[in-house]
Amino acid sequence: MRRSARIAAVTKLLVDRPYQTITLTHLSELLGAAKSTLSEDIAIIRETFARLELGRVETIAGAAGGVRYAPLLSGAQMRAVVGGLVEALSDPERILPGGFLYVNDIVAAPQLLAQIGELFATRFYDREPDVVVTVETRGIPIAMMTARALNVPLAIVRRSSRLGDGTVVTMNYVSGSAQRIETMSLSRRAVPAGSRVLIIDDFMKAGGTARGLVDLMGEFDAEVAGIGVLIETAAPEEKLVDDYTSLVVLEAVRERPREVVVRPSAWLAGV
Repeated sequence: MRRSARIAAVTKLLVDRPYQTITLTHLSELLGAAKSTLSEDIAIIRETFARLELGRVETIAGAAGGVRYAPLLSGAQMRAVVGGLVEALSDPERILPGGFLYVNDIVAAPQLLAQIGELFATRFYDREPDVVVTVETRGIPIAMMTARALNVPLAIVRRSSRLGDGTVVTMNYVSGSAQRIETMSLSRRAVPAGSRVLIIDDFMKAGGTARGLVDLMGEFDAEVAGIGVLIETAAPEEKLVDDYTSLVVLEAVRERPREVVVRPSAWLAGV
């Protein structure tokens, strides 16, 4: 097999399996090439990815080592993703009666969701989460792409339990914005005890749902490694959780004149 063909094959394998270590032995058997030759191929891929800011190719030393791909975005790439999100959300045609904002197209756009997932993965990869957790329903696509980028399982918290969940943990929490009692349930098998959990959600107003998820993870003896939110509202300023990362801040939705005021979150300026 020519080097160009090997490089194409290795690149495909790495990109399709983020954060999964692929051994040189496996690559050698698959491609019929010596490990020393494959190491040279991987060096070319690593250099090219670094030069074009396509993520990071890491070599893992040791008998069980190999190579893996980390889909990490540069600061400029993260700002570009959030900038596009701000532009899309600022369209006054998104305003619905009652001052609500239409975002269903955003949480259903595969390419954009892949970028958002890689952004959250870049933000939280060094905290080494074992599981991504979200609450149904609109947060599921965002959390799924984040879990894929990190190569970890996704656990979906339901508003009510299902027969297929087996033994579940159900708890009540207070919605921060509406001050209503809400219920959330999660299968006991979804989050192993001692896991490091990354919470991902689509929207945060007062932070009641995020606070509920944090408390629920305590019932699993799991540690919350981070909280990522697609959109947060500027008001109320004080949230029920402290350590979280949002991508954009929604300041106002005005029906007269029709206007959506949205901006990037402050943390983005430091990346």
